[in-house]
Amino acid sequence: MSNPSLKEYIFKDPNNRPYVWTAIIGIILQLMFFKYLYPFASYINGDSYAYMETAHQNLAINTYPVGYSMFIRLFSVFTHSDTALVVFQYLMLQASLLSLVFTLFYFYNPHRYTRIGLFGFMLFNPVFLYLANYVSSDTLFLSLSITWFTILLWIIYRPSRKLMIYHALVLFLAFTVRYNALYYPLIAGIAFLLSKQSILQKVLGLAICIILLGSFIEYNKSKYYEISKKRIFTPFTGWQMANNAMYAYKFVPKDQRKPVPKKYQVLDKMIREYFDSTFNNPKYPFEMMMASTVYMWTPGLPLRKYMHDQFKKDSTAPELKRWASVSPLYEEYGKYIIKQYPMTFARYYLLPNALKYYAPPIEFLEYYSTGVDSVHPIAQMWFEYKSNKITTKFKDFKVDILNFYPILVGTMNVIFFLGMIGFVLLQGYKQQPLMGKGLLLVVCLWLTNFGFSIFASPIALRFQLFPILVMTSFAFLFMEYLIKEATKKE
Repeated sequence: MSNPSLKEYIFKDPNNRPYVWTAIIGIILQLMFFKYLYPFASYINGDSYAYMETAHQNLAINTYPVGYSMFIRLFSVFTHSDTALVVFQYLMLQASLLSLVFTLFYFYNPHRYTRIGLFGFMLFNPVFLYLANYVSSDTLFLSLSITWFTILLWIIYRPSRKLMIYHALVLFLAFTVRYNALYYPLIAGIAFLLSKQSILQKVLGLAICIILLGSFIEYNKSKYYEISKKRIFTPFTGWQMANNAMYAYKFVPKDQRKPVPKKYQVLDKMIREYFDSTFNNPKYPFEMMMASTVYMWTPGLPLRKYMHDQFKKDSTAPELKRWASVSPLYEEYGKYIIKQYPMTFARYYLLPNALKYYAPPIEFLEYYSTGVDSVHPIAQMWFEYKSNKITTKFKDFKVDILNFYPILVGTMNVIFFLGMIGFVLLQGYKQQPLMGKGLLLVVCLWLTNFGFSIFASPIALRFQLFPILVMTSFAFLFMEYLIKEATKKE
């Protein structure tokens, strides 16, 4: 069969039948065993319930992007079973991962041992089970991101109008689920440049993406303006900027602090007084954390306190209105502080965040349901639980099986870079031009995600799995190439 589709290649090529049957049996057995150990879904205290409240009230905007809330609302039309939701999320994730794996098989034709290693890594990886068990946007966003990247590979090597439309729709869905997809059009632009299709088709493909994302951004801005009189796309930007700046600001000595413009003085005074009373104070252990999001979420800390002070005369104002109203000021203030102390910011925020990027912490995945054995009323109602208690077959909620992941990711980072450098130095891109294009796409993805993550996003394993999985996939391919070159006979 010449130039088969991905579906035909997976299900009709006899060489792939062992992989297909292994995947079917492996997925079923893993799900059965995992749900026996963890009969209930997991919850992130705060995030999960915010998604469910948004879905329950069918809100147009809320603290988090609404894409996942709309997903679970649609899913509830068919069933309120949390097990069904977890199973669907896991199947969706495995489908996207195996589509990527078979796409790499299709275009790069790796050695049998490389295929087995890459296939096994994706299929029998425990992190996917724990991730899919959470009522959280992580699994949906990861599935969409992997699918998006797989479509980009097909656009590079086998472009078509249908693929361009699929790409735009998947990109749009990913953007509604998590705003990290904001930089995805840049990577898509690189893929379009590498693709052999007409300039008009490339321009139209990007135009569709821009129209869809732009419409969603304008819709959000109009909704936020209705409740706060502020035309902002998301309040997260301002809160995150102020939070990040505070991690540097607290290390500026009192005698070196510069005066701030009048509009920031009240907020700045609160922050300075807070740091003066808590810096190196054992009563505040979270102050020892580096590059976290504590200042955004902890009640009683300056950002939260200042927000509530602005509404002393309007105590009935909803939380979302308060959250959105102060965001523009926080964004300006955060940028101002960073510009005043750039070296301090680089040392105490960017550097720790870069180290986290190298070996991301497992964060919430360290415990089943973040270590809490009960759920909020919204979850009990939504999934029709008989009580608010959740249980596991283990004696506690600690998850030890994922402890190796930061070390594994750090190791794969090194292997990827050594493999990439070897591939370039040995001019592998001339021998295997298809892989050369893939390399360029992966490097652009890695660099863009690195810059976005260390400057503007909290770093944790669940947020970084997408670039990690793409990087690991190509690490397998690069190492195979280097081994072949090293063992090649004269």
